[in-house]
Amino acid sequence: MAGTGFRILLTTAGSQEEACRIATALVERKLAACVNVVPQVHSIYRWQGKVESAQEWLLIVKSEASRVAAIEVALQALHSYELPECIWLEVQGGSERYLGWMTEALR
Repeated sequence: MAGTGFRILLTTAGSQEEACRIATALVERKLAACVNVVPQVHSIYRWQGKVESAQEWLLIVKSEASRVAAIEVALQALHSYELPECIWLEVQGGSERYLGWMTEALR
């Protein structure tokens, strides 16, 4: 199956305020059609040689492949983390109406 040209980005933030600020900026700049902010995920990860644990807010960013680089630049500028998570997933399919709405929202 051919891809749709859309991407989902996963990133996290250390507070609800930061997550909402990043989400709003991405949508206002038309870098994302929609950003879901999922509250209080518990993350366990290795950082600088130690296992860490933190409460974070997960951002699910819905956008187009053509905006990947601009979103990565925006995340570096907007984020408080030294190394913000930036994982891209290719969207293989979806509701034709929803994908059409995404196209319009990004124009």
